[in-house]
Amino acid sequence: MHPTKSSNNHPFTWWKLLLKAVGLILLIVIGYVSYVFLTYSRIKDNLALEVKNPSDKAARTDVLYTIVTYNIGFGAYTADYTFFMDEGKESRARSRESVLTCVNGTADTALSFSPDFALYQEVDTDSTRSYHVDEAALLAARFAEQDSYTNVFAQNYHSAYLMYPPLAPHGASNSGLLTLSRLQITSSLRRSLPIATDFKKILDLDRCYSISRIPVENGRELILINTHLSAYGTDAAQGNAQLEMLFADMQKEYEQGNYVICGGDFNHDFLVNSKEYFNPGTDKTYSWCNPFPDEIIPEGFRKCTDYAEGMVSSTRYTNIPYSPESFTVILDGFIVSDNVTCSYVQNIDTAYQYTDHNPVVMRFALNEL
Repeated sequence: MHPTKSSNNHPFTWWKLLLKAVGLILLIVIGYVSYVFLTYSRIKDNLALEVKNPSDKAARTDVLYTIVTYNIGFGAYTADYTFFMDEGKESRARSRESVLTCVNGTADTALSFSPDFALYQEVDTDSTRSYHVDEAALLAARFAEQDSYTNVFAQNYHSAYLMYPPLAPHGASNSGLLTLSRLQITSSLRRSLPIATDFKKILDLDRCYSISRIPVENGRELILINTHLSAYGTDAAQGNAQLEMLFADMQKEYEQGNYVICGGDFNHDFLVNSKEYFNPGTDKTYSWCNPFPDEIIPEGFRKCTDYAEGMVSSTRYTNIPYSPESFTVILDGFIVSDNVTCSYVQNIDTAYQYTDHNPVVMRFALNEL
């Protein structure tokens, strides 16, 4: 009688299968992490940008102009949307139709002020999270329906395919800054901001601001800067380094006799204490709303914060749908040189219908020098 195989061998077989499965998972994880880091690259600094639909109209002094800055949150953030990186649940826009509705809604909101200039942030061009809608082209087309607008797009970042959350990965992102102007833009430049150099750079992605030059009839230039500073994975020192670089460029232009307006999403508590104003008694702290370091603003510049119609927040934390309990602050706004007169500024209450930010509207004039 021949001996039969003992069932004691079965556990050994299962352990081998388990070890192979674990090894395969580790191999996939290592391969994916390698892919993320090996494909990571920063966009070049001092990159000349294409100026589309150029105008020949110069700016004039002592004329009242209107400018809007608006972070559109890649077209995903309806008022009830929550984002996974903010302790929420969602990672992508809910549908392509939702993206189109949100982006068109931000265009309608901005155009209702008949702006001479518009600065948009977090504008996707070909991203998984926004169903590959070219939001820059969509916004440019919507503005063209009202008037002839020159437009310049600066790619803020491009990212590898993020395989998280597992059931609906955030995917690959291509996003940037769109500047629109009724007046002539003679040239525009992309400046790369300092970012984290360790593994946090994967969260921080790339960051930049664009510098657009608009001729003024008196021979000077209006320097229009569109910016979106770091949010996730940053600290006060890095935030200050970004602002110091930005301010150095602004100061250089001011010293040359130019007019300077910088607008956008500063990812700092723009008023220093808006967190306490909108969230009394809160003990919450987030890296994207550290107090703005007013002490490093160069001489000759000021923040425009004399709100004509009272305090309105400019962004919400998207851990829960927007409600009176939502954490809100002011991150967005304008900084101008003292040869620019700001006659009106206001954060516009949209109830966060189309994005997790409210637009900021400013009316200004260039002083005769």
